[in-house]
Amino acid sequence: MSDVKSEIRALEMDIYQNYEKLQKLRAQLTPEVVENYAFKTSEGESIHLLDMFGDFDELIVVHNMGKSCRYCTAWADGFNAVAPLVSQYVGFYLSSPDVPVVQTEFRESRGWTMPMVSVSENSFAEAMGFRDSDGDYQPGISVFVKNAQGEISRTRTAPLGESDNFGILWHLFDLLAENPIDKAGW
Repeated sequence: MSDVKSEIRALEMDIYQNYEKLQKLRAQLTPEVVENYAFKTSEGESIHLLDMFGDFDELIVVHNMGKSCRYCTAWADGFNAVAPLVSQYVGFYLSSPDVPVVQTEFRESRGWTMPMVSVSENSFAEAMGFRDSDGDYQPGISVFVKNAQGEISRTRTAPLGESDNFGILWHLFDLLAENPIDKAGW
């Protein structure tokens, strides 16, 4: 094996081992108690965080920056593809700052079937750390659990970024001689 191939393989193994270490550290986090936030669904109906769990004790919420973010759209396309499987095991929602009517129009234009909620009228994104002090939304993921008394805690979070493990598109395009995203000026 060439030196470059050996170096690549060693780096790939380091990334894998660091990911395992990251998962172990995340498991050590102390759950954060979270209030039962109220949202509007993409259909404009009221729903609370507790309701979003459905019949499950865990809930994944994707924090999306909305229609104006091409990256968030790419992530959401990927999440939508796995949503039917994920939703068999946990509650699963995509949140964005877009108002419900915009969410509905955009959701339909993308063919998304996953449930969506708007954070345009609450402080959920700020409280979860996905809206900064300048008011800019940030992409990421939060995982919540509920107990028998209906108390909600956030157990894990992950930011979303170009090289994260959630965006297969970037990893595929990074293997090409010229990344189409870079070429398009995203």
